[in-house]
Amino acid sequence: MPDFIFLHHDDASGDGGLDWDPYLTRLREAGVFQGGSEIGDGECVKKSGAAPEPTAHISGFIRVTAKDFAAARSLLSGNPVFEAGGTVEIRELPRG
Repeated sequence: MPDFIFLHHDDASGDGGLDWDPYLTRLREAGVFQGGSEIGDGECVKKSGAAPEPTAHISGFIRVTAKDFAAARSLLSGNPVFEAGGTVEIRELPRG
């Protein structure tokens, strides 16, 4: 089954006080949770030349296993960022 990453943008109302425990517990109980974290400050680097600025509006991520994009999208129910009106970007992680 493919892995997907949910990239959480920092545009949810009340972003600082979101309750993650019920959502993460549900993902763990369903056996689809593969990890996740908040994302702190960072920098972009290149071997030579100027690198772009880091993407500032991404605040965290969750990695899940799902059959396809539709199944991954269905896992957003209860996601605090999504439920608060914020943006969650879904990306499939290619197997290499």
